[in-house]
Amino acid sequence: MEVRLEGITKNFGSVQILKEVNLVFPSRKFVTLLGPSGCGKTTLLRMIAGLEEITAGQIVFGDRVVNRLAPKDRNIAMVFQSYALYPQMSVRKNLGYGLRVRGTVSADVDAAVERVAKILEIDHLLDRKPGQLSGGQRQRVALGRAMVRKPDIFLMDEPLSNLDAKLRVTMRSELRRFHLDLNATTVYVTHDQLEAMTMSDLVAVMHQGVVQQFGTPAEVYSRPANRFVAGFIGSPPMNFLTAARRGNEAEAGGGVLSLPPLSDDATKAETVVIGVRPQDLEIVPVSGNDRLKGKVSLIELLGSEKLVEVDFVGVRVLVQVRADFPVKEQSEVFVHFNPDRLHVFEAESGQSIVKRATL
Repeated sequence: MEVRLEGITKNFGSVQILKEVNLVFPSRKFVTLLGPSGCGKTTLLRMIAGLEEITAGQIVFGDRVVNRLAPKDRNIAMVFQSYALYPQMSVRKNLGYGLRVRGTVSADVDAAVERVAKILEIDHLLDRKPGQLSGGQRQRVALGRAMVRKPDIFLMDEPLSNLDAKLRVTMRSELRRFHLDLNATTVYVTHDQLEAMTMSDLVAVMHQGVVQQFGTPAEVYSRPANRFVAGFIGSPPMNFLTAARRGNEAEAGGGVLSLPPLSDDATKAETVVIGVRPQDLEIVPVSGNDRLKGKVSLIELLGSEKLVEVDFVGVRVLVQVRADFPVKEQSEVFVHFNPDRLHVFEAESGQSIVKRATL
């Protein structure tokens, strides 16, 4: 089912938490609300669920405005950050509880529980209680309790944040598979950009109650709309260099760099911020065009790769290279800045001014 958010605003007293959010979540897509703590993403999810009142705007499911509908009438299912399982009940009873309180006949409850337990591979745990389960197993039970209802819309509020790092990696792929099995529209909240990039069809990047960019993971990574999105998406994070622009070139890091084609409205931008990802930089043996000379200040091994920190006249950037790349701390190196891999932002507004081809 398609979900439309039209001019959604939320105030707590005199404090505005959300500012005219306009988004369309296509039917059966996995959409992530991504941003730092306090950006309004969980509040927005709770408004979709009907757990939080709307100050202004409307929420539409399909062709029906649901602003005044109670949560139980929206045919949604929600998984919270905490598992919120009933400790005195078995897994079987936890999974079927929501159906029972709605008056579903016992045979249908049992069939739904068995079906979901098999999908989640917890059918052998049905007679255990939550206290006898691992964190990953309890999370699956929480997911299963939502899945048994066959909702039109599946809402998840940071469901993996309580799991250890290894289990989060496993559960990311499983959540994606669960979404495909469920055949519902999924809205997922997280502050973890890796979760958003690996699981989502679409990502809404939020900051201070405003949607900064809405697009596919490839779009927000390759064509960030502004400096905030550029810095928030990607690991290791993007490097930024303040530069004095001179036409199609800019002075930065003690040298001159060529810029990619800029948008027509960028002609007046004299001071810009150049952004470049560590993966898009290259350490080269000799000087040349678009190459800055610097000194290696730190090397950090990451396994198959390593991060090389290079100091250019007080400006430091990270360069990602292979683990066996020959480079030493305190050595002088040249770093190549490929103009086609650069991002350019207005210094004051932070908006991207690069003219990019459509992905």
